[in-house]
Amino acid sequence: MRKKGIGLLLCLCFLALAGGGQRNNSGQQGNPEDEESEEVQIGVTFDSFVTERWQRDRDLFVSAAKELGAEVNVQNANGDMEEQIAQIDYFVQKKMDVIVVVQVASDENLDGLVAAIGRAKRAGIPVMAYDRLVLNADVDLYISFDNKQVGRLMAEHMREHLKDGGDILQICGPTSDYNVPQVMSGFAEVLEGSNLNIKLTEYAEGWQGEAGFSVTSSYLGARSAPAGIMGGNDDIAGQAIRALSEHRLAGSVCVVGQDADLAACQSIVEGTQCMTVYKPVEKLARRAAELAVAMATDETCIVSAESMNDGTYEVPFERLEPIAVTKENMDEVITGKYHEESDIYLNVR
Repeated sequence: MRKKGIGLLLCLCFLALAGGGQRNNSGQQGNPEDEESEEVQIGVTFDSFVTERWQRDRDLFVSAAKELGAEVNVQNANGDMEEQIAQIDYFVQKKMDVIVVVQVASDENLDGLVAAIGRAKRAGIPVMAYDRLVLNADVDLYISFDNKQVGRLMAEHMREHLKDGGDILQICGPTSDYNVPQVMSGFAEVLEGSNLNIKLTEYAEGWQGEAGFSVTSSYLGARSAPAGIMGGNDDIAGQAIRALSEHRLAGSVCVVGQDADLAACQSIVEGTQCMTVYKPVEKLARRAAELAVAMATDETCIVSAESMNDGTYEVPFERLEPIAVTKENMDEVITGKYHEESDIYLNVR
């Protein structure tokens, strides 16, 4: 196993990015009065925009990058790995300064994705893995939330809410998404030794929310209602609640999810979803934009104290903390900051 030098990327100097000088063609800092300025070019390839969360990430990242004087080329792979590989090669052809990858949640042709990232790096273009770590790819930086803690927060809420114990139905995202095993690990860790039992685990391929409905419906057709349902994200959790509603069980089963989607926040205040895990994507997107611009402009950097193993390499890792959200702390954490009060309480006030 090779260890990378991880002092390369976690940068402090952002004042210069807003107006302290632009790069010239040699990559060195120059005075904008002496030569024509050149914007930093960032290429971002997203898995898809099927879920609300990724649309928000896109908008926040582009806005933050523009504030820092960068231009962003956003591509949507629509859940197609081959398309994402082609987009990375397109960014290399266009000579982007930095490439940001939100990996397609698929295990199809992962070797091809790793090879495409390798071509970018050989062309001298640094690559950032955003939210999802690309395994064995030796990316220059990985930035995400503490996904194991996401699972812990879900399980901690269930342990507190379901003191009498019972069976848990677990409907996760695809295991090809590196975050999913991390969330599952944190969830199982907290449930260990409790009187809560994971009765069945299923996976939503491609993060298709409909799996929440189909899996829950099948479960209820064969067994009595579970005490709780762990949804891999709020879309899956919401579809599970729809199935519960058809059996007149909505609100009687503890359903948890993640992402703090508006529909989930509405369900929480209405009483049909117990909690969600809020991952402040505005912090993630802004920090990622700062680091992407710094990677392009060779700003002064410091050594990162943290790294994540991608299966082959130690990758510099910027970790952000998630927050558990329930009806009790909704207004403190979410209202007016992530969603508007009138939208959250649309159906209850």
